[in-house]
Amino acid sequence: MTSPSVPQSRASFYLALLVAFHILVIIASNYLVQLPIELFGFHSTWGAFSFPFIFLATDLTVRLIGKAPARRVILRAMVPALVVSYIVSVLFHEGGFNGFGALAEFNTFVFRIAFASFAAYVLGQLLDVRVFDRMRRGYVQWWVAPAASAVLGQALDTLAFFGIAFWRSSNPFMAAHWGEIAAVDYAIKLAVSLLLFVPMYGVALNAIVRVMKRRDAVPAAA
Repeated sequence: MTSPSVPQSRASFYLALLVAFHILVIIASNYLVQLPIELFGFHSTWGAFSFPFIFLATDLTVRLIGKAPARRVILRAMVPALVVSYIVSVLFHEGGFNGFGALAEFNTFVFRIAFASFAAYVLGQLLDVRVFDRMRRGYVQWWVAPAASAVLGQALDTLAFFGIAFWRSSNPFMAAHWGEIAAVDYAIKLAVSLLLFVPMYGVALNAIVRVMKRRDAVPAAA
């Protein structure tokens, strides 16, 4: 599967959209990870279903714009995501709105989650970019790169996040179950990525390529 490159004049606009998208998914995931669920008798969180969207966006960025722009998206998104994630997570700690007065007192539990998300995001995404770029150059099949980057990138992301956020946490439930939750979370994210997001990557890439080819054909025809 081949794809044309994005014109430089539009690259900055697309990068800004991607930065905003990354920040939005990180904020949502930091909130959802505070909401535990039980799946087939195993403990997990709702955040397992939202975070794979970032890997889909990153892989498309590497394919269409390149490895260096994808890294710029990560670097631009990480600090705003840390700050905004902390604010949103404090305001909606444990699923309920706590009022703006909650911001007056520093919440170490929520900050630890926000910082863990920051570290996991940077490590997981940089590994995802590296693996995806290497795989897409070495294999003809379009699905190898997004599948390999999902397996490795999300493994590092999950281990870093849960280890930093909940090892010896002040939350008794998360402190006791974070290893189990991390394993189930990774299994869910991997299943969602391989069964849903890798096919979505292929569909999205084909659609984008068709649109770009039609756009490029219009001036030529004129």
